[in-house]
Amino acid sequence: MNERYDVAVIGAGFAGSLLAMIAQKFGLQVILLERGRHPRMVIGESSTPLSNLLLEELATRYDLPNLRPLSKWGSWRDTHPELACGLKRGFSFFRHDSASDTIIHREDQLLVAASPHNGIADTHWYRADFDAFLTAEAQRLGVTYLDEVELREFARNERDTCLSGIHHGRSFNVSAQFVVDATGPRGFLHRALQLAEHELPDFPATQALYSHFTGVLRLEETPNIALDGRPPYPVDDAAIHHIFDDGWLWMLHFCNGVTSAGIVATAPLAEQLHLAEGQSAWDRMMHRAPILGALFQNAKPVQPFRHIPRLGFRSAAIAGRNWALLPSAAGFVDPLLSTGFPLTLLGISRLAEIFARDWNTNRFESQLQQYSARTDAELLATARLIGALYANMCDFQVFAALTLLYFAAASYSETVRRLGRPELAPSFLLHDHPVFGPECARVLDLARSDRSISSSDDLMDEILRVIEPIDVAGLCDRTRRNWYPVDADDLLRAADKIGATRDEILRMLKRCGFNATASSQC
Repeated sequence: MNERYDVAVIGAGFAGSLLAMIAQKFGLQVILLERGRHPRMVIGESSTPLSNLLLEELATRYDLPNLRPLSKWGSWRDTHPELACGLKRGFSFFRHDSASDTIIHREDQLLVAASPHNGIADTHWYRADFDAFLTAEAQRLGVTYLDEVELREFARNERDTCLSGIHHGRSFNVSAQFVVDATGPRGFLHRALQLAEHELPDFPATQALYSHFTGVLRLEETPNIALDGRPPYPVDDAAIHHIFDDGWLWMLHFCNGVTSAGIVATAPLAEQLHLAEGQSAWDRMMHRAPILGALFQNAKPVQPFRHIPRLGFRSAAIAGRNWALLPSAAGFVDPLLSTGFPLTLLGISRLAEIFARDWNTNRFESQLQQYSARTDAELLATARLIGALYANMCDFQVFAALTLLYFAAASYSETVRRLGRPELAPSFLLHDHPVFGPECARVLDLARSDRSISSSDDLMDEILRVIEPIDVAGLCDRTRRNWYPVDADDLLRAADKIGATRDEILRMLKRCGFNATASSQC
């Protein structure tokens, strides 16, 4: 095989397949190369409201109607019941203080709703099904697809790039004008180009251990949680975060009876658990946290345990004259807060715009440089926030308050995009917002500093002061005691913060399937 393409995309996960589809829609000739084969399990499964909105926008803008239903739980289940996914109504956080804990009380809970009812809820992406579906869609649109490819060489000349290796036991060579790497951290281009790796500043070294399980109980099925009143959503229908002093554990329930679960640990916890040992490390974690032991008492892993010895990653270079890394290959911080998908989808959107406007123009390289700078800046902003969360895992009230910086920026960004004003939130976490950006960075620096400099109460007051000008979700309401519903009245009261009228907001809510007159706690 020795053929020439406009674009070669390496990695047929959701990101690579989605970008390949968009490029093919432009009339470019695209080849998609995959080292493994579908179906397969990969880390990263929990979407967010902003992720689903970006997916919906891309499907609409580039005429990909088969992808639109996958942006909401209700339309996904109605249109593609054969594709497994998980119902995600919000973000649930539970603090575990000691090995003697047997119940999680209200003060150790943080529940942040993301939708008012199941029909327009977010989803956990069961990647074995989701990625395979997107790859099949890419092929249906005319993308050439090769799996079980072992790439060995990357060579460039003035006009093209040559990729060579082995495909099903035979040598092959492919020429492409442009190459995109969607293979994840430390992927093919990072190795082939011998790119340097930069540290994530002020971020701890972390490891991960994860698998898929059957037989995992829901927390609501046990006596281990105290629900003081009616929560804003069923607490297990969420991205579930169990927080410890030196790390955390995630749980994502899928509709096929499978639960994704994994531990992310800083050095002290990783050493105590001997995380690289897999099953035995997992068993130690279950023994260490009795509430988790109860949830997993009858659970069985249905995939081999996977250990990642270095989770954080930041590439020193992100794009060149004829190549680019997607954000998922340019860097990774942590699964905490599910930031990976929106970062990657923003990157896909930006690369797609460059292909659409500047392909074969003299602006192409300068636009790639801007893409590279924005990708790195957003990665650093994410690391700054999550690093501060790690520094405060031992103080759950401060930890919970710090998450509001994320939820305030995300809900504001989603709202202005839905109102057709994306220019009000052009960056992830609003990191380049002229007021919120530097104020957020300042308070995060304070949160990582010695607590003797500022009391926890003072720090939490500062956080609420910083988010108040962009709070469209009632996050500054202390009476909610860390349970935050989706309430249309919060958005209507915040209309002036986004320069919208009450009628504009009501029309937006109607378009989104949110009955503003109904209870928000469906």
